[in-house]
Amino acid sequence: MSEKRCYYEILGVERDASAQQLKASYRKLAMKYHPDRNPGDKEAEELFKEAAEAYEVLTDPKKRGIYDQYGHEGLSGQGFSGFSGFDDIFSSFGDIFEEFFGFGGGRRGRNRVMRGSDLRYDMRLDFMEAAFGAEKEIDIQKPETCQECGGSGCEEGSSPTVCPQCQGTGQSTTRQGFFTVRTTCARCRGQGRVIENPCQNCHGQGVVQARKKVTVRIPAGVDNGSRLRLSGEGEAGPQGGPPGDLYVFLYVEPHEYFQRQGVDVVCQAPISFVQAALGADIKVRTLEGEADLKVKKGTQPGDIVTLHNQGIPSLRGNGRGDQIIQLMVKTPTNLSKKQEALLEEFAKQEDKKLTNKLKRVLGGKA
Repeated sequence: MSEKRCYYEILGVERDASAQQLKASYRKLAMKYHPDRNPGDKEAEELFKEAAEAYEVLTDPKKRGIYDQYGHEGLSGQGFSGFSGFDDIFSSFGDIFEEFFGFGGGRRGRNRVMRGSDLRYDMRLDFMEAAFGAEKEIDIQKPETCQECGGSGCEEGSSPTVCPQCQGTGQSTTRQGFFTVRTTCARCRGQGRVIENPCQNCHGQGVVQARKKVTVRIPAGVDNGSRLRLSGEGEAGPQGGPPGDLYVFLYVEPHEYFQRQGVDVVCQAPISFVQAALGADIKVRTLEGEADLKVKKGTQPGDIVTLHNQGIPSLRGNGRGDQIIQLMVKTPTNLSKKQEALLEEFAKQEDKKLTNKLKRVLGGKA
């Protein structure tokens, strides 16, 4: 499926669908295309993954808001890339599959592996890095797959064995009257297998603590509070389980001159009394240097001038916002005698104009 379909279309719901409606629709699709019910059916596998991705986005208020406004491109700009595989889906929606199919996430607990935990990293960006994108290298410490045992947790030459207590189901079953109670097996902790000869390097966990440098590509146009998802860069799963994801939360430092309003940037430009009255060509600061700006004759304090396509690049990749400039007329100070005399003469001329205007209004009686 090269082109992503509309998430609402995938789940067969309207755009104002409630959480209950989303869950009911996803349940129907998950049961229909579940890999255990369609062994070897590649098309069913893709439809199963597609439905899971749609459900994940539409049940997350923040992701749903981004998708409704910007579509798939907006989610990609936030670092969202969907699920890496079935284990990722079952790990994320374990409680739902438990509800749909009973214990074991619909996969009946056969040799289940646990997905690694997700990690969080808080990153600070300056205003320009957020506006135009950047590439950052971060240093994180996390559990990595043990190189000695390849993540199996076993000493070389040995392998896990079926748990003798639960016979590989990962569950213990007891009867209480007419009821059957299933609980996670205490011996294997739900794994369905036990390690008799644990690896000495990782002590049977399959993972060891390690430091790793990760490159984070910041797309142009991110804002304060944006979140990037780096699939597979979280903690490695125990006993060779798939890794979790790394979530990078972005915090953008304020700028000394610009303020951001969506994809627009707002700033103030000072002009003199004379420039406001007579008009002028001035230089103003933009995100990419200086630009020429024409001040119209008779400009008033607070007048707005817009430079189109000089704002923040859109996460969707369809152009840029605008730069909105508020012109601030500065009152002159420390005037020379000559300047004061000129302004006094100007004031007299203004008074004379006002008097003549009053005479016209009053029929020459002023």
